[in-house]
Amino acid sequence: MNHEKLQTLREVLTAEQLDGIWISNPENIYYLTGFLSDPHERLLALLVMPGALTLFVPKMEVAAAEQAFSGEIIGYLDTENPYLIKSFNLQSIGIESEHLTVARLTQLEEYFDVQKTTAIDQTVKEMRNIKTADEITILKQAAKFADDAVKIGVDSLKEGISETEVIRIIENKMLSIDGITAMSFDTMVLFGDNAANPHGTPGNRTLKQGEYVLFDLGVVFKGYCSDITRTVAFGETQERHDQVHAIVTEANRRATALVKPGAKISDIDAAARDYITEAGYGEEFPHRLGHGLGISVHEFPDISSSNEDTLKEGMVFTIEPGIYVNGEVGVRVEDDILVTADGYEVLTHYVK
Repeated sequence: MNHEKLQTLREVLTAEQLDGIWISNPENIYYLTGFLSDPHERLLALLVMPGALTLFVPKMEVAAAEQAFSGEIIGYLDTENPYLIKSFNLQSIGIESEHLTVARLTQLEEYFDVQKTTAIDQTVKEMRNIKTADEITILKQAAKFADDAVKIGVDSLKEGISETEVIRIIENKMLSIDGITAMSFDTMVLFGDNAANPHGTPGNRTLKQGEYVLFDLGVVFKGYCSDITRTVAFGETQERHDQVHAIVTEANRRATALVKPGAKISDIDAAARDYITEAGYGEEFPHRLGHGLGISVHEFPDISSSNEDTLKEGMVFTIEPGIYVNGEVGVRVEDDILVTADGYEVLTHYVK
């Protein structure tokens, strides 16, 4: 249980004059309580009230919840209606409007007499945005494992091997490590022109001499994600493709160099985007520069040209410029970045 984070929510209760806050996103429940669960279609919810905490969980998960959560636990059978086990009068509540379904909101209104809802999504995003010392320690280790995963992939490269074969080698090794529960997302290994699609789909394409190989991957370690991209040469590659790689690598460096508390996020994006545009590849850089990183592999803040917010100490996010020349080559270079008191720390270290 993280009592400091829960206290922040209770301050929102007071400020907004709410009877309770209903947290339904499993990631945010884990963030606040330490209880990690994938309920599938079943109800999982944390009710935060001025003087009480109640966790709704499927009966089969009560024992696991008790290991992390010290408040009231309402466990329910698949054949039970969890809203009828205990009565609550919550006329005014805070909800995660980006997560709570219309059907679940209707049930809250019917069973708990909810009359008014207030969105608290931004509050929780801003809480998760600034990482604690413990979270940073975990994220650093997750990033190290991402470095290791790229090395495993690079070491497996040989002429004739397929993209999916390389992925299997990486994942078989990484998922055998204690503390790693999953890959952060579907591991991406793309050869040559396949990498020209920013979100390409790996397949049975085999590796040839003189091609670039794009690795985009990460691991979930103790509930936190890493995310790295490296594009490496296999054999002697074309000079034009080498130039593209050099431009992307320099764009990554220029954006990273601006990171410090108080820096405007849109300026970070511009540093990479302007450089790539000046090099003649602006149209081939079609995505934002990066995204927040933590319990989710894509979370607040958005690192893009439209975000006028400023960086704060404790933020962790990716910087991942790319150039994708249709039918030829795709290059992306991505690092995980921590904002420190006076600048930044790069958490991913595999050679670029």
